[in-house]
Amino acid sequence: MKQKTKKSVSKKIKVTGSGKLMRRSSGQNHYNSRDTGAQTRAKRIDKGFVVAKEEQNVKNALPYA
Repeated sequence: MKQKTKKSVSKKIKVTGSGKLMRRSSGQNHYNSRDTGAQTRAKRIDKGFVVAKEEQNVKNALPYA
């Protein structure tokens, strides 16, 4: 049987070419028009790599990534 991808995880995590996992910063879905310019620019940047402890859980949620 095919495995299902956790859509909530797939929207927050990006897999790099070397297989590392980068997470997206939270608080970007709505109410963005009231943010200052500095806050808006800060949201464009990914927050870095997923912690090694959580990496296996994330990979299980993304079977085809």
